[in-house]
Amino acid sequence: MKVLLLGSGAREHTIAWRLLHSPRLTKLWVADGNAGTAAIATNLPIKPDDIDGIIAAAMSLEIDLVVVGPELPLSLGIVDQLASLGIAAFGPSKAAARIETSKSFALEVMKEANVACPDFWVFQDESSALRFLKGRSGPMVVKADGLAAGKGVILCATAKEAAEAVSACMGERAFGDAGDTVVIEEMLTGPEVSVFAFCDGQHISSLAAACDYKRLEDGNNGPNTGGMGSFSPPGFWNDELAHQVEHDILRPVVETMAINGYPYKGVLYAGLMLTPDGPKVLEFNCRLGDPETQVVLPRLTTDPLNVMQACVDGNLHQVPVIWDDQCYVGVVLASGGYPGGYQTGFAISGAETDSDDTTLFHAATRLESDGYATQLVTSGGRVMTVVGRGDSLAEAKAKAYDRVRKISFEGAIFRTDIAGGVEETITWPNR
Repeated sequence: MKVLLLGSGAREHTIAWRLLHSPRLTKLWVADGNAGTAAIATNLPIKPDDIDGIIAAAMSLEIDLVVVGPELPLSLGIVDQLASLGIAAFGPSKAAARIETSKSFALEVMKEANVACPDFWVFQDESSALRFLKGRSGPMVVKADGLAAGKGVILCATAKEAAEAVSACMGERAFGDAGDTVVIEEMLTGPEVSVFAFCDGQHISSLAAACDYKRLEDGNNGPNTGGMGSFSPPGFWNDELAHQVEHDILRPVVETMAINGYPYKGVLYAGLMLTPDGPKVLEFNCRLGDPETQVVLPRLTTDPLNVMQACVDGNLHQVPVIWDDQCYVGVVLASGGYPGGYQTGFAISGAETDSDDTTLFHAATRLESDGYATQLVTSGGRVMTVVGRGDSLAEAKAKAYDRVRKISFEGAIFRTDIAGGVEETITWPNR
């Protein structure tokens, strides 16, 4: 199969790396990729959200399958447009992608499907939201309804903080059009887990779970980021919990979306909180997560092209999706100053080769030539993810950090406590 992969982060490098192991793959292109994908595939100078450019490339290259990594092209309807031209694409339609692109839509789907989620209130104007908050107290979550690059969720300890968050979203337009509508939710408590399943519009695969670290600094301190590390599988993930999530959350959502005329195909990503009352949905995403992909996809033993094609064709129930029992820990190396201002173009050393038990997935990297030699340099905030593999999380963690400390670039930062917190010691059920 000739495959075109869309995206340029560590998630996409991981997908490309996993596709490379498929005997069905004959040629792989990535739009627009990074230095890591350039080493194993052919990068194209086309942005993932350049819909016309993607379509033209898919047609000229006679692509058999387009694999969509990030959410933005999905929100623009890339799958629909490719399908109208007879080009298969792995990912949800624009209508189904609303499970991520509109938080209010996702909550209404969950309400209809009788899926456990926070109590919520939706507002289209600032004054109504502020009036509502005058009668509230206690912690709340304010969310920009649309896509906000993972930054549109504000945790508020008081109603006053919530009002300030609403004004930032709707009055100051801190998140642009994403804040035209805001969702106010009750704040849930408990450990978080990311759960992934392949879907073909009707059937869902076996589940894979991971935990990620959103804060910049050790101890979950500092500002929110796109993710500083992850591990899979969590120690608390067991057959009972997997069965509960599948039957009480994922299946009802997929069935409801199919009944309502927008069947979900692709990867469904549920961000859950394990509350004292059971698992509840914090959010859904319409694609694989980053940095979770880097520790989840290495566990997939089934040919990924068989799985993706089955999702497109609607026969996923005929393809057993198997995850191995090995443990994986991913540590993100980022540029100094991230997630605020940072400089790029710094030379990276120590990233040349993988070992049997570690893999390096590039994100913000590029190759720079001075006419005599080519040098790997940084090109963004989250530069790369180092993944360690082991029979236990402790072993995987040790291997990941051993490799991390051999990589250097000016200003490099990383957390030292990935897979070192309470997440690995939680037992479930916890009630």
